[in-house]
Amino acid sequence: MADDYICTMRKIFVLAAAFLCAAASVRVEARCVDEPTYTAGKVLTDTLSEVVVTGTRNKTDIRHLPMTVSVVDRPVIEYSNVPSLLPVLTEQVPGFFTTSRGIMGYGVSDGAAGTISIRGLSGGSGQVMVLIDGHPQYMGMFGHPISDAYQSLMAERVEVLRGPASVLYGSNAMGGVVNIVTRKMEQDGVRTNINAGYGSWNTVQTELTNRVRYKGFSSIISASYNRTDGHRTDMGFEQYGGYAKLGYDFTDNWRIRADVNVTHFNASNPGTVSDPLADADQSVTRGMTSLAVENEYERTSGALSVFYNLGDHHINDGYHPSAGEQPLDYRFNSHDDMMGISAYQSVRMFRGNRLTVGVDWYRFGGSAWNRYVVGERNGEREDIADVVQHEVAGYVDFRQNIGTWLTLDAGVRIDHHSHVGTEWVPQAGLSFHLPYAIEIKASASKGFRYPTIREMYMFPPQNPDLRPERMWTYELALSQKLLEGRLSYGLNIFYISGDNMILRLPNPDGAGMLNQNSGEIRNAGVEAQAAWRIARDWSVDANYSFLHMDNPVVAAPEHKLYVGGLFSHGRWHVSTGVQYVAGLYTQVGENPVQEDFVLWNVRASFRILEWMSVWVRGENLLDWQYEINAGFPMPGANVTGGLNFEF
Repeated sequence: MADDYICTMRKIFVLAAAFLCAAASVRVEARCVDEPTYTAGKVLTDTLSEVVVTGTRNKTDIRHLPMTVSVVDRPVIEYSNVPSLLPVLTEQVPGFFTTSRGIMGYGVSDGAAGTISIRGLSGGSGQVMVLIDGHPQYMGMFGHPISDAYQSLMAERVEVLRGPASVLYGSNAMGGVVNIVTRKMEQDGVRTNINAGYGSWNTVQTELTNRVRYKGFSSIISASYNRTDGHRTDMGFEQYGGYAKLGYDFTDNWRIRADVNVTHFNASNPGTVSDPLADADQSVTRGMTSLAVENEYERTSGALSVFYNLGDHHINDGYHPSAGEQPLDYRFNSHDDMMGISAYQSVRMFRGNRLTVGVDWYRFGGSAWNRYVVGERNGEREDIADVVQHEVAGYVDFRQNIGTWLTLDAGVRIDHHSHVGTEWVPQAGLSFHLPYAIEIKASASKGFRYPTIREMYMFPPQNPDLRPERMWTYELALSQKLLEGRLSYGLNIFYISGDNMILRLPNPDGAGMLNQNSGEIRNAGVEAQAAWRIARDWSVDANYSFLHMDNPVVAAPEHKLYVGGLFSHGRWHVSTGVQYVAGLYTQVGENPVQEDFVLWNVRASFRILEWMSVWVRGENLLDWQYEINAGFPMPGANVTGGLNFEF
């Protein structure tokens, strides 16, 4: 069966390649323009003139990258008026999905949401990496992102690379990366923004941002406070966040920047509707800081950066009163941190060439323990784990333009883990730049993930002998701009083949369960996006993704469609969008459960004065009843509104 499936997928790819080549030969009168096209409040994903940094460290025209990168710019982030970045990315990026359980807040531990999925690969399993300005943000012990830390206030843009990025970023980037590029100030002056809103279930969201630029100096300081009672009992959420960034341009070619980001949140988990939890409360603090020195010349550019992330978690896992359980006599605590040094330099040795060489060193780990709070053991500490690991790597990426119609890209990474061993990671791709603004891309890349400290050393069924997960992704993509750039579309197909996936299986020795490298992954899919600026004030955009999985996982829908429209004229800015999700597994195994749902959202703002506007956001206006996390019904129709001040 497996051989038949692989054979079938190969045939599909051959047919797809033929289709793409045929499409490239269609004669459509169009020309490529240099200006970015704004549609639905954002720069179109995968536009031909877009400059990105995620797929190649240095600034690069997206046309010369063989991988698929989607870009969500500041306008769509601002007009969404949501404090978290993840709902915006779920709408705008095909193949990208995030779990949710309420109107605000994701939480941690059992019952938590905020799991990021790209093409069926999960950030909750450490297979998708989140970056802030290129620096990894995963937990040192558990190996996955903390979604409540990724707030809209810090982001100038978000670049999502769909597919392996392990050559540049190492472990945890096997399924893709989400790179949050932090805010900046381009022109001299002072700008201050205050945004405050109130909505359903006593939800409050606030944000204050001040930006300054004077000659070579720049600064950004942001603070936020968000809270909600939640749409269910015992589902409250409260968050304090702050972000600061300082920079100085010594010359036109050299600059230095430093930043710090801290978020603290308190979350409660009510449990499933059929089996409620009591006292399941979480108190989490996450912080990061970095320092970077950057250079940029006509023929070369690079950076040297150091970063440090940390987290403190205090968790009461709660109890089930309906089962006759009593309150727990202990609390789970953990502290993790991660520090690293990254350096790269990119140089153009001759015409059409770009060579990038880099090195990374990471130290990550932490400790976990239970602290007893009642009884004879009150105050006693019971250690669970105290582990530190290291990762060191070097990589080379070579890109060469051949004439004006072809770009060749190839790279390799050598990565060594202190407890697991050494991994070789290659990738290669071609980008064809054809007449009539047509781009065709083909790529093959390897992704990998080292087992986490939790999988190796914490809680049964831990296994210290685990090996890395490995996979290959093969992809073909077609994109084009028409009507002088007012119409844009893209289509890509992919096939993922992986082994050594870590599964929880019966111990061969017969003693309970054991984490083992026994899983396989065979995913294939199609992703498409299109946007049309109908007139100066009107535009529409859409994206769709189809995902086939041999071995289904939760939080990876089979079908995801988003269609949005924007009207922007004078003082008015109104957008609306409909999202359709089908074949979403909320439970797998012997009794799988799938969900289908349709969400209709509306966002509008009106500028009352030059410095003040009023906004409103309506979500799930069809009042659809659905679940994303099994047993956690999502909020019905809800409305939030507020004021925005700019001066």
